[in-house]
Amino acid sequence: MCHHNLFLRAGLHEENRMASIGHARASIQHGQDDALALTFAGFSIGMDGHDHAAAFATFEAALAVSPLSALTYVLGSVIHGWTGEAEHAIEWGERAMRLSPFDPWAFASFHSLTLGTFTAAATSRRRLPPIRLSNLIRLTASPICCWRLRLQKLGRLEEAKAAAARVLQLQPAFR
Repeated sequence: MCHHNLFLRAGLHEENRMASIGHARASIQHGQDDALALTFAGFSIGMDGHDHAAAFATFEAALAVSPLSALTYVLGSVIHGWTGEAEHAIEWGERAMRLSPFDPWAFASFHSLTLGTFTAAATSRRRLPPIRLSNLIRLTASPICCWRLRLQKLGRLEEAKAAAARVLQLQPAFR
């Protein structure tokens, strides 16, 4: 997880991404009785390795060890959200919040719930619901989330531009 954070927050260097994946694979191999190790490994494999099937197999192994692991559901909801699986992102995020409503990782559940809700709305052509500025920024401006690209890929370029403009209206100094 440290290498994942270095990759994500310290320049997107390939060596950090590869270290994240390598350590995750070692955790899967040697930590079959450790739900936390499996959870972080699944997250790194999903986010950095883009191997969502392996990520969820690892999350399921973590839940077999610790069926009430809120963190497993939190990080699983994030992977579901990134892969566009809106219903699963919402389901896993809500389960995490029920298991541990004051969890320090709750922010990730809120993000997944927002991402799931917006993905479901975008793919069904429903009107997007109002959200908080912080989530709007994540969904429109984050190069990782690519919310704007999702709308663009759906042929909804004007909505993508409007969402980005709304961020700047609410937070003019945002860059």
